[in-house]
Amino acid sequence: MSLSRSNWRSMAEAIAIPIGAILVAMVLFGIFCAFYGKNPFAIYAAIYKSAFSNWRSFQGSLLRAAPLMLTALCTALPARLGLMIIGNEGALVMGALGAITAGLLLSYGSILPSPEQVQNLLGVPPVIVMLAMALAGMAAGGIWIGIAGALRHYRAVNETISSLLMNYIAIALLNHLVEGPMKDPASLNKPSTFPLPEIYKLGNIPSTRIHYGLIFGLILCAIAHFLIQHTTFGFAARTAGGNVKAARVAGLPVGKLTVTICFLAGACAGLAGMVEVAAVQGQANASIVAGYGYAGILVAFVARYNPLAAILVSVLLGGIVASGGALQRTFGMPDATVLLFQGLVFIVVLYSESLYGRFQIFKDNPPEPSTPPSTSTTIPV
Repeated sequence: MSLSRSNWRSMAEAIAIPIGAILVAMVLFGIFCAFYGKNPFAIYAAIYKSAFSNWRSFQGSLLRAAPLMLTALCTALPARLGLMIIGNEGALVMGALGAITAGLLLSYGSILPSPEQVQNLLGVPPVIVMLAMALAGMAAGGIWIGIAGALRHYRAVNETISSLLMNYIAIALLNHLVEGPMKDPASLNKPSTFPLPEIYKLGNIPSTRIHYGLIFGLILCAIAHFLIQHTTFGFAARTAGGNVKAARVAGLPVGKLTVTICFLAGACAGLAGMVEVAAVQGQANASIVAGYGYAGILVAFVARYNPLAAILVSVLLGGIVASGGALQRTFGMPDATVLLFQGLVFIVVLYSESLYGRFQIFKDNPPEPSTPPSTSTTIPV
């Protein structure tokens, strides 16, 4: 009974503090809007209307939630091992590059197809092409974050700094390739790779405008939860994350765990890059860098690194992202206003990490001291 009460209080704390942090961020954002001369309540009403008020608007939120679920896992999985990876954007970009390379090679036989090759596809079945693109994207993203994990274990390089810097390397590599070796000569105003043929693009769920990337996100979040909570590998990762010295003494392969879980984390973000190429852009270009990787860090923080909670947080944040255009049209505010809101949520959530364990309501009441039995004896005279 005491254990269940303790678990209940811990769960309540894990829910109440993030919700409180979001409410505080909403108040701060409302103050900013008021100084901007706008009605905060009208703005929040517009956000709700454009993101969650009906099925059509909710589909827009789900579209943006799909990559957030996958990029959130890039931070959530290593965090269970005690690592703070923030290279989500770089892994997404590398996944996009890996996916478009595989797609073009299997479609035309070249990343720079001639007009004859464009007119005559190789005829590879769409399922094979999409599977190859997914595997290539996951491999590229996994290797990218796996490098940060290897540097952390074998050379003691801080994984937060290395993964952050690798974001800029990945983006620079993307710009170099789409403006040079992989550029489609027809893409004049916006340098891009050759587009995927329509037959090889990731379609939408029937009767919706939501692509199958949402299904990928839901499935991988469920798999990640099962992997961490219900497998020997997950138990070893959580043990190493709790006390790495004790894990080494117990004989756990900390190095292997570090590289493996970083690879899996990067693979999730790499799959998000594949989805952006195959379902949204249809080719690789600068639009791939849409901030989903950085937003995924926020999702992981708010969800307390819980893959299942990341689903709900992704939908919420996806709705906020989807409302940017509505704020611009209705209130004349910059489209980047929602980025300010995200930044406020991020800062407040970071601060809220220091509040865990400080509220008496979430602590177990100590048992009342009982009167010890008398141990005095009468000494005969």
